[in-house]
Amino acid sequence: MSSLSVSASGAAADAIGRHVPALVDDSVASRLFAQDATLWGPDAEAESRIRLSWVGLPRSSRPLVGEIAALRESLAAEGLTHVVLCGMGGSSLAPEVICATAGKPLVVLDSSDPDYVRTALADDLEHSVVVVSSKSGSTVETDSQRRAYEQAFTDAGIDPATRIVIVTDPGSPLDKESRDKGYRVINADPNVGGRYSALTAFGLVPCGLAGVDVDALLDEAESVADVLAADDDANPGLRLGAAMGGTDPLRDKLVIVDNGSGIVGFADWAEQLIAESTGKNGTGVLPVVVGGDDDPEVKWPAADVTVARLVAADSDGDAPATDAASEVRVGGALGAQLLLWEVATAVAGRLLGISPFDQPDVESAKKAARELLDQGTASAAAPAATDGAVEIRALGGTGAWLGDARTVPEALDALFAQLDPDRGYVAVMAYLDRLADADLAECRVPLALRTERPVTFGWGPRFLHSTGQFHKGGPSLGVYLQVTATPKEDLAIPGREFTFGDFIASQAGGDAAVLADHGRPVLQLHLTDHDAGLVQLRKALAAGGPG
Repeated sequence: MSSLSVSASGAAADAIGRHVPALVDDSVASRLFAQDATLWGPDAEAESRIRLSWVGLPRSSRPLVGEIAALRESLAAEGLTHVVLCGMGGSSLAPEVICATAGKPLVVLDSSDPDYVRTALADDLEHSVVVVSSKSGSTVETDSQRRAYEQAFTDAGIDPATRIVIVTDPGSPLDKESRDKGYRVINADPNVGGRYSALTAFGLVPCGLAGVDVDALLDEAESVADVLAADDDANPGLRLGAAMGGTDPLRDKLVIVDNGSGIVGFADWAEQLIAESTGKNGTGVLPVVVGGDDDPEVKWPAADVTVARLVAADSDGDAPATDAASEVRVGGALGAQLLLWEVATAVAGRLLGISPFDQPDVESAKKAARELLDQGTASAAAPAATDGAVEIRALGGTGAWLGDARTVPEALDALFAQLDPDRGYVAVMAYLDRLADADLAECRVPLALRTERPVTFGWGPRFLHSTGQFHKGGPSLGVYLQVTATPKEDLAIPGREFTFGDFIASQAGGDAAVLADHGRPVLQLHLTDHDAGLVQLRKALAAGGPG
């Protein structure tokens, strides 16, 4: 049987003491598990009414266990043991964490970078089974990835219908199209949003095919469901939700650090859940994923930061957090924690006065990207300056903030001069190959030291389904560094007039345009030569220091 522990100190503990009794008096936990759509106010009621089935998934998803096991056995008998997942946001992040924690290999294709896609297509195609996950099929990234795999299988003399498994909502356009093609289709619960879908078919099918014991995962979640549904001061979901969304004044940066939880990459999943659910109407909580206790945001937490420590499942639930100004310690098995953080995020949404189930600014960025594709990406504005292998462009903000900056270091100085020294944050958004260029993420710590503010790092386009919502819908406190590159080699998208290179360029351009429309300062650094530009960029990002 799983257990959960949530302990807090400082402002987080004060928030728990201030809000949890009222949440208990209002029967928030029991009403949530009864799928009461009125918990977030009249404006959120229509969306909430069709998004609350996730509270019952530990039980309602049980029929999937046998179906997935039978499919895995059938595929394994055909020698298909290399599992690939095509999906974005909630459709990919939960399976990535679940498989990594269980030590089961899963290739996650959640990018439109042509070099990244090409690498995935070339990886053991002969033994590949591809899970394509999309609620409707309208997500252009996933549709493009599916088309690429269909073509690759066909070119190899393999019938795609024998290799592609579709996970989608019943009756969706993708459901109908895939059944007509003879593909295997597994339907998910349509009354669950993507970021709450870890225990639906979207989370369980790719994990089960990769060899994860999904029945045990559901057991972990089910064993804590009654605790999370209880109107009780000890309810860990109410406590964590209050610590996240109830500090006064609001500490809107949640720095997540793993202190031996045993769960691999959990913070990346929590980042998407929290940022996309809460970052709207000018408020929200920004998750900041860090590497360890020596990272600046943990070592010297600012006044707008709460530190969330992920600890081992068997940690003493009564152990106090440290004497930090605001800290919460969270322990539990993976399945239990998935449900816990979903509950806590829904509770935080109530305290923040927002709907935790919509994502208006994710949609606005998608629309802007489509418009750029229609116009042709060649219409991008001329750079303000070119420094070696890097083109420099500046958007948004107030006034001509780039000034006379003509080099990459000067442009970075100009961007960071726009940063609010008390509440601001830096977002690095890299539209690159997140596997081949992984070491670029190491720039996060030097930038946090240099600016003395929290720094997030996101790979495009996957962060668009995560922190991208907070960037545009949350408080206007960020400065944004966007990195793009000319691909080493472009890749066609079968049946489309645009390429993967065109698509990722339009996603970056659309994202920057919407940020600029919201008055956010965006520095675009485009690498005209990928390798030379990366060397130049890494040097500039590593330079400087506090101040």
